[in-house]
Amino acid sequence: MTFRVRFTEEAENDLVRLYKFVLARDEGDWALAERALTAIRNGIRSLELSPFSFRKATRDNPFLREIVIPFGASGYVALYEIDDETTVTILAVRHQREDDYH
Repeated sequence: MTFRVRFTEEAENDLVRLYKFVLARDEGDWALAERALTAIRNGIRSLELSPFSFRKATRDNPFLREIVIPFGASGYVALYEIDDETTVTILAVRHQREDDYH
């Protein structure tokens, strides 16, 4: 079975923010920003097939989960919710070194 992955507006804004951060930090390195975005997309794509494979974000909600997406020396974390038997919603995306995003 394949799950449809959708993004909240906040999660889409997170992607834009993360992209701009890489550009600002690395002197306009568009290639690096694109590679970071590609890594995030590829990680999230794995949720289409196996969203239950990743760690639970809380003890009391088995449908609220996180996926760690490696990139360079650290990476990103996407918070998502399994809505039903066909849909996963990305709630937030952050760099692993950012403050908590719950």
